[in-house]
Amino acid sequence: MYTRRQFFALALSAVILLITHLASSAITYRIGFPLDDAWIHQTYARNLATYGEWSFVPGQPSAGSTSPLWTMLLWAGFFLPYPPYFWTFFLGTVLLISTGWLVETIVRTHVPGYAPSLPWAGIFCMLEWRLSWLAFSGMETLLHNLLITFFFGLLLKGNRHYALLGSLIGISAWVRPDGMTLIGPAVLYVLISENANLLRLRGLLILTLGVVVFSLPYAWFNLTLSNSLWPSTFYAKQQEYAAWQSLPLVQRLWSSITVFLAGPSLLLVWGVVYQTLTEIRQRRWETSLIVLWITGYIALYALRLPPYQHGRYLMPTLGIFLPLGLIGTLRFISALPKHRQEFFQRLSVALLTALSLSFLLFGAFTYGQDVAFIESEMVDTARWVNENLPASARIAAHDIGALGYFTERTIIDLAGLISPEIIPFMRNEQRLADYLSTQNVDYLIVFPGWYQTLPNNKPMVYQSKGNFSAETVLGNMAIYQWTIP
Repeated sequence: MYTRRQFFALALSAVILLITHLASSAITYRIGFPLDDAWIHQTYARNLATYGEWSFVPGQPSAGSTSPLWTMLLWAGFFLPYPPYFWTFFLGTVLLISTGWLVETIVRTHVPGYAPSLPWAGIFCMLEWRLSWLAFSGMETLLHNLLITFFFGLLLKGNRHYALLGSLIGISAWVRPDGMTLIGPAVLYVLISENANLLRLRGLLILTLGVVVFSLPYAWFNLTLSNSLWPSTFYAKQQEYAAWQSLPLVQRLWSSITVFLAGPSLLLVWGVVYQTLTEIRQRRWETSLIVLWITGYIALYALRLPPYQHGRYLMPTLGIFLPLGLIGTLRFISALPKHRQEFFQRLSVALLTALSLSFLLFGAFTYGQDVAFIESEMVDTARWVNENLPASARIAAHDIGALGYFTERTIIDLAGLISPEIIPFMRNEQRLADYLSTQNVDYLIVFPGWYQTLPNNKPMVYQSKGNFSAETVLGNMAIYQWTIP
């Protein structure tokens, strides 16, 4: 049972993290979001609140939002007399506290000797720099992480409410379509939990019903908007990074694993291994299911997408990986001879604390740099468009988030999120050029380094003055006049 002091400790930690990250971005450039995709969610949410329609460009319904549930949560913020940051950062803070609370509960449940007055396990998880980064990113990923952690927490506890497990899977699809990967461990869990075929069949039917109740409306939602079972982002991202898929498999896997372990989680690998082996010896398989899912999840993304933006697509696995590692580490220490327990306990605490604080500072600095890049390139460019280009301008752009939010112009999306017809030829620059001409595009907005020939021979009418893209090969975002009167 939690005390008010323990809840206050989690809430205070989240507020300190919020202040730290916002201060970092404000000092570096200004407060904002570290991803342009966050502005896509904001645009859909604003249009839903303003026009009552699911659209990125008003009057043009589309399935460019990967996370309808997150967009719906953001929708409520547009009825408040505050900028969009206020409600979004509030949601992120609540999700971060909830994640810490859930992790603390899982560790206390499975390590009887762990009962400190302060929720150290939850605080440690909140300090994990990638989860803090997620909390204030404006993205849905921390909500996805929370649902996954709750789902596997139920499995670890031996919960057999299969309708609840199935419902969590169906709901998770509304947050991210890869939530459907939870079906695999859920089916295996039913099969190993029941000792009779009839009970297994009953459990699978109940599980399926729970999934279907929430996933069928999700499929209908996408079909209505785009004639596809999945949002257009599901296909667009894979096509955009097709070159990644041609790299050797070992290289892709190694790159993804190293990004996943870039933090205090590296020290917890042994704890996860120890916990898994211990459970196997006791003929308990829930931990093995979780490890298999984490491995498969990382491998699945390694096959299709690079671990860019700090591996943000891999981050939802951290919410369950961290408590598993802590449980295994604590159990390993408690199994040692008593004269060694104190030494290893102090060593573990010192290492985890040092790494957590070091990566926290790194994470806050990185967050500030990421926000500065988006603000100085995407947002500043969008504001210039809004002030200098005619309202009737038709614009082709690769990064559409801030552009859609601040300009409300007609946009042709070169990344295919709201223009799915582009997806089959999005990396063929000649076909892109022909398509843009047939669509009567007036302006092209891209990073010069993103395309080899597309902007060639087009007069540049604006280029951002941002100082935060120097380390990339993209250059500063530019606006080219596509159709010359």
